[in-house]
Amino acid sequence: MLRAAAKNYRDVAVVVDPADYSKIIEELKNTEKISLATRLYLMRKVFRHTAAYDGLIAEYLGQAANATEFPDDLTLVYEKVQDMRYGENPHQKAAFYREILRPKGALTDAVQLHGKPLSFNNINDTNGALELLKEFGEPTVVACKHANPCGVGSDETIYGAWRKAFTADKVSIFGGIVTMNRELTEDIAREMNEIFLEVIVAPGYTSEALRILTSKKNLRILRLTPGDIPDKVYYDIKKVSGGIVIQTQDTELITSDYRVVTVAAPTKIQFEDLLFAMKIVKHTKSNAIVIVKGKQTVGIGPGQVNRIWAARQAIDHAKELIGKEATHEAVLASDAFFPFPDVVEAANQAKISAIIQPGGSIRDNESIDLCNQYRISMIFTGMRHFKH
Repeated sequence: MLRAAAKNYRDVAVVVDPADYSKIIEELKNTEKISLATRLYLMRKVFRHTAAYDGLIAEYLGQAANATEFPDDLTLVYEKVQDMRYGENPHQKAAFYREILRPKGALTDAVQLHGKPLSFNNINDTNGALELLKEFGEPTVVACKHANPCGVGSDETIYGAWRKAFTADKVSIFGGIVTMNRELTEDIAREMNEIFLEVIVAPGYTSEALRILTSKKNLRILRLTPGDIPDKVYYDIKKVSGGIVIQTQDTELITSDYRVVTVAAPTKIQFEDLLFAMKIVKHTKSNAIVIVKGKQTVGIGPGQVNRIWAARQAIDHAKELIGKEATHEAVLASDAFFPFPDVVEAANQAKISAIIQPGGSIRDNESIDLCNQYRISMIFTGMRHFKH
């Protein structure tokens, strides 16, 4: 009936949004009729409304079946959260929309407790931090800058995790995003207040921590319990000129048949650090290398056009942070295979003790042989994690 009425917009005004009542009443008071322009406006809203309704049903049925097929015709349904001051840059217009059928613990469910409205870049960067945080069950803090992790730490306490994340890169965290999966306490808040942060996200705050943090009027403080990695099918969508590319989300880490490919095998502690590093490199822009020691990132090389540059960047930061001699207990993770053995050579020079990477290069044996020569253990995961 709504669609039928909308088709007759020249003679009928059909209303699906109560917010439009005042507009119509005002027109009737002033002109005793509803203008053609207003009836066209109302017609457009009807068809958007009914299209969203039908699309939402189709999406729900697909999720209920946990279907992974890609339909010939795709309708995506979102509802507006807010208009934004501007987009990625001040000359771009922007708005924030949310999925109606969204996974638990999504950023759009966060409650803002304090500070300025989230900007376009705040939302994108915070989402990157939260997606990484979902990988961890133990007390963990993730600091991000420009959607890349700059410091990640896990510990027995959330304060210990904060110290690891903060000291991992005290420079890049300036103006960054900090997320954590435990209540934010007074001791953390006092240290956070000494630096400039854009956004803080935690599942809760002690009253004293909140009092300290709200002393900065512009600091955006959000309350959100991060969700688990979803077990249903949700799509990752990227816009391209004239269309979109769509894929299922990257919800796995390594294959069940991962294997040690070197003579030396990693120790238990090294293996835990290797998995920790792989979780982080999975959420770092490609090409990416991550170096970890004691469940703390000590070097991150993100977004380079070749893998050796990413490795050198991560290694240089690790040497600066913990010293060249201390890196002999550190481990290295790569988001994709080594096309050449140059990363292994650089890792040996930095005294890296273990490596984890997907494997699959036609020159894998060169990297394996070099690891054996240098007594570096290496694991092949069988799973690549490009992120663009």
